[in-house]
Amino acid sequence: MIEKLAALEEKYDTLTDLIAQPEVIADQDAWTKHMKAHAELEEVVSAYREYKKCVAGIADAKLMIEDKSDPEMAEMAQLELDELLPLKEELERKLNILLLPKDPNDDKNVLLEIRAGTGGDEAGLFGGDLMKMYMRYADKNGWRTEMMESNITDLGGVKEAVILIEGQGVYSRLKFESGVHRVQRVPATESSGRIHTSAATVAVLPEAEEVEVEINPNDVRIDVFCASGPGGQCVNTTQSAVRVTHLPTGIVVSCQDEKSQHKNKDKAMRVLRARVLEKMQAEAAGEQASTRKSMVGSGDRSERIRTYNFPQGRVTDHRIGLTLHKLEWILQGDLDELIDALITTDQAERLKSMDN
Repeated sequence: MIEKLAALEEKYDTLTDLIAQPEVIADQDAWTKHMKAHAELEEVVSAYREYKKCVAGIADAKLMIEDKSDPEMAEMAQLELDELLPLKEELERKLNILLLPKDPNDDKNVLLEIRAGTGGDEAGLFGGDLMKMYMRYADKNGWRTEMMESNITDLGGVKEAVILIEGQGVYSRLKFESGVHRVQRVPATESSGRIHTSAATVAVLPEAEEVEVEINPNDVRIDVFCASGPGGQCVNTTQSAVRVTHLPTGIVVSCQDEKSQHKNKDKAMRVLRARVLEKMQAEAAGEQASTRKSMVGSGDRSERIRTYNFPQGRVTDHRIGLTLHKLEWILQGDLDELIDALITTDQAERLKSMDN
């Protein structure tokens, strides 16, 4: 580990010199590339330097303790050593986590898809609650959101919605949200007060760049039609809505939220690229039969991951057995405690698999 950290520190120092050179600054593409690499190394190099300082401090403290000529200094050194030893363990664990192979999608924007599942109108209303929850969480993090595709029910629920979320580290924070979200509550239309169980599915797709997923125009069929509102009411008399079909995979994307056919087509193509990338990555993962399945799940949208119980005011994540009696706050977008616990569990599982 130390050799790898020393090599990363050397690379970091080289990049520090490079990004300060006038000829590199003049070449914006090269400068941006070096700056990105520099920023990616900053956290691990900073932790490594703190670790080296801690190790040096431990060595100095041990020397002072061994020197019997000054008992008072030896006592102070022992106190310092008692603080430094647990710090060293903490830094070693942090460095091990920082050296874990990075998910190449972590820095990407995401397309977050929400679809109503079993439960009729109540499932649609719950889908709407989830959509608001994620948009509030995005807002708290300073991320930008844009509705790419939506199908709203007569009651204001969501049959289907696709939201683009742009910002730093979006995928790294939201990637464990994929799966079935279940709700238990008394619907407003339930006169007897009986608790109903409904569900909605969430899929978090990393946004694909054009260079990552090249869509051959000959492989795409584009249909245009009039946009419609809830209940089938026509809200646009021009053919601005777009349906894009990717013939090789059978993936279909519809977009009607913009009044411009061109804008709807652009949005549909962005969603299509993300879905094709997801399919490619899922197939690649499926070929690796020995791939470890983390405790936090496979990201399969058919896997039940969480229950939102209104009568008890609780949210339970079934993958890690975590229950929080903070339903109201979570629906307001306070998701960090849940997400941090999922990330910590995933890191622990990956560290464990590296040890085996």
